[in-house]
Amino acid sequence: MNSWFLFKLKIGVNEMSKKITRRDFVKASAVGSGAVLLAACSPAIVPPTAVPPTAVPAAPAMDLPFPMDASAVNPLGIGTEPIDGVFFSGGFGHDYINYAGTLVEGVHPGVKVSVKPIQKVSEELRPRLVEGNPPDVIDNSGAGSFSTTDLVNEGQLADLAALMDAPSFDTPGVKFKDTLFPGSQSSLVYDGKQMGVNIAYTVSAMWYSKPWLEKSGHTIPATWSEFLGVLDKIKKEGKMAPWTYQGKYPYYMWGIVLNQLMYKAAGTSAIIAIDNLEPNAWKNPDILRATQDLYALWDKGYIMEGTAGLTHTESQAEWLNGKAAFLPCGTWLENEMKDQTPADFKMTAAGIPGYADGKGDNSAVAAGGGEPFVVFAKGKNVKGGMEFLRAQLSRSSAKWFAENVSSIMPVSGVTDLKATEGVKSAIAVVETAGKNIIEFKLPDWYSEFGKEIEQRTGELLTGVVKPEGFVDLMQKKADEIAANADIKKFKRTS
Repeated sequence: MNSWFLFKLKIGVNEMSKKITRRDFVKASAVGSGAVLLAACSPAIVPPTAVPPTAVPAAPAMDLPFPMDASAVNPLGIGTEPIDGVFFSGGFGHDYINYAGTLVEGVHPGVKVSVKPIQKVSEELRPRLVEGNPPDVIDNSGAGSFSTTDLVNEGQLADLAALMDAPSFDTPGVKFKDTLFPGSQSSLVYDGKQMGVNIAYTVSAMWYSKPWLEKSGHTIPATWSEFLGVLDKIKKEGKMAPWTYQGKYPYYMWGIVLNQLMYKAAGTSAIIAIDNLEPNAWKNPDILRATQDLYALWDKGYIMEGTAGLTHTESQAEWLNGKAAFLPCGTWLENEMKDQTPADFKMTAAGIPGYADGKGDNSAVAAGGGEPFVVFAKGKNVKGGMEFLRAQLSRSSAKWFAENVSSIMPVSGVTDLKATEGVKSAIAVVETAGKNIIEFKLPDWYSEFGKEIEQRTGELLTGVVKPEGFVDLMQKKADEIAANADIKKFKRTS
């Protein structure tokens, strides 16, 4: 699974809380005493056995809630210039960004960090790029985000090699890059250069209420055909619709469900062929089979009436109100809907069912890094932008994020956490998958294709386009991109 799309349309708006004070900062960092270890949730996530950290001198005493080596205080050599940050504020809220800014200000007295929240990233920031006055660091997420590939091709982004090789903010004796989950940053590597960092690790799943499922007597089977049978029973019971999704944003259905069905039906080689724009890759019979199975949700009447006209938060609210049994989403869901979630709902994640005779691993899951943060090469304080990212992906930030946002950062070594049912179930899905993580890079590499699959998936799920027509349209768009010499091409081998 390519890591950007899990958050691409995560456009819910949480009310921005007050900026965290130093006192709040110290108190928040002390929260939590559970037994969950996010760094140990699966072989796909846990870093290789580490070489014992090199002994380094302790840093001078600071008013900070975590140990810091002297070598980790200012390895990038930032000065006292302000750091200009502009950040998409969506399903994760904004307080975790405030928290990272407070970390930086605590370590670097005199440095002021701006953490401005925005919604339409590209629309609001494009004029600054044209003027040659971009921010130092941004969260490039949301429905109105920039295409990262376009920014790379335009020479807008800074190479983060210095950040990756710098000491970790608060893991003594370990480089920044070695604290990050393996594979969590691969989607932001272009021609061997790290051009951004993903600050969240999400699991792409279907969600349900744990008490409801236990009371209903239904179970979640291993195969899609059996799952459709469960949905049919729910429909006949007449108490709720079997399925809903974020209707106005069909991304959720291709980026969370269809991509996984495609892999589980057709296997890795078929997905690689699609990503590499190979002729007739979309005409693979197994890809058509997966498309037909997604279409069955519409064709058999399992989708909640009116879903296509609902926003993400509207459909999610209907699901929370018991109007539908299942909903696709990433692990930002809990935080995005925390103010509307009934106390006894216990939203729980489950993997997308697969095929008894499929060519992919049935336990595989689309999971990986998301919520891309980038540093602009022409920013006034490039090193300051990198320093913000070093603090953002620290153990302290990751712990705060898990306990206050109910989501996961791709940072190892985070211990003693209080975890929700949603976080625990998402970790269980990844544990089951092991190393079988699904990647689908085509929409990330080519924004033009992303727009096409978005539109056509919406048409597929409302009966406007049939499965055969859908794969024809996808192949046509892929062929157009392949034939366009002005579009830079990317390849993958695994």
